[in-house]
Amino acid sequence: MINVRTRGRTLARAAGMACLVTGMAGAAQATNGYIANGYGGGSKGMAGAGVAVPNGVLGLALNPAMGLKVGNQAGFCLTTFAPDRGFTVSGVGGLQTGTFKSRNDVFLIPCGGVNFKLGERSALGLFMFGNGGMNTEYGTNVFVPGYGPAGTSPLGVNLEQAFFAANFSHQLSEKLTLGVAPIFAVQRFSATGLENFGMFSSNPAALSNNGDDWSNGFGFNLGVLYEPNAQWSFGASYRSEMEMQRFDKYAGLFAERGDFDIPAVATLGAAFRPAAKPDLTLSAEYQRIFYGDVKAIANSSAAIVAPFGAANGPGFGWKDMDVYRVAASYKANDRLTLRGGLSYASQFAPRQETLFNLLAPATPQWHASMGFSYKLENGWGVTGSYTHAFENSVTGTNPALAPTQPVKVRMNQHELALGMTYKW
Repeated sequence: MINVRTRGRTLARAAGMACLVTGMAGAAQATNGYIANGYGGGSKGMAGAGVAVPNGVLGLALNPAMGLKVGNQAGFCLTTFAPDRGFTVSGVGGLQTGTFKSRNDVFLIPCGGVNFKLGERSALGLFMFGNGGMNTEYGTNVFVPGYGPAGTSPLGVNLEQAFFAANFSHQLSEKLTLGVAPIFAVQRFSATGLENFGMFSSNPAALSNNGDDWSNGFGFNLGVLYEPNAQWSFGASYRSEMEMQRFDKYAGLFAERGDFDIPAVATLGAAFRPAAKPDLTLSAEYQRIFYGDVKAIANSSAAIVAPFGAANGPGFGWKDMDVYRVAASYKANDRLTLRGGLSYASQFAPRQETLFNLLAPATPQWHASMGFSYKLENGWGVTGSYTHAFENSVTGTNPALAPTQPVKVRMNQHELALGMTYKW
């Protein structure tokens, strides 16, 4: 007889494999931490904006109230993501010194979804979106015998998260629309080269080199769109924290015996269309990512007060992140729309946390993007965008494990997205 937990893991693995076969949806993409900076080519062309501006089917991942604005539409895209990340170790201590660069710096990521109008006031969308960015593989393991036995190579981690949403939006009045989207989430994780920390783990056998582990969970996304007049629109959304199953194979690594929930995200924004220039839309947004609520991400490694895997075990030391965006779109003619945007994210990893953040050097703070949409014949269209995350670095020492060795982590990112849309 199959118990409920075994059946749940089997279903999660099947859903995850379906997701990965369609292209590693959560492998990596332009990120704030590891939360994607926008979903779909339209949003990405505006540096992730879209809570107050409709940006296609995948834009519903940011604000589920946009379903009626999107209308009857299907969208499919392919994103080429190229992160450049690495770290430098100097000083004298238990780490091997030198400069190291992560492998696997080009990823191809397909995406897609569909949205249907159910009448004059309601719409239903079905789509998949992802998070990523925690993917590193270093050919050299810098954890030489200093804390314990030398770690194997490669050194790195991989986290992939995919979300499957059913989006329903309903217009309550001419000015107010609400949206809700139940979300099923699947994630997988693996870590290699961390054997050196076995003496600091509550379960050394579940610390490193155990292959892929899977977990699944549920959450929801709520959104609202308020349009008081033809010039202004205001949007807000809240994606809940997702309670995920534990990574049992890594119960000796992540706090709370392998628990790795997905943090909540809240976004607020406004869009303005000047009466004298109605083809121009200006947008501004504020977003809060609640990394600090997930112990596996937020717990500090600056002082080892409990072993890896314990409730207060070490993590990445990430704090909540604030993201600010300004963007614009311009309808040049009946066929061509141009987009551009700039976003800034607060620094969320303190300098004393750099040692473990070499495994996930998500340091970029500034993103700049540009994009376009062009209408073809018979309802078809093409959308493209380019995003650059400017290089940023953080340097610090870990008081508990490497007090005399500064570690500098750095990353920059390039992302090119190209997709097709079909409207009917």
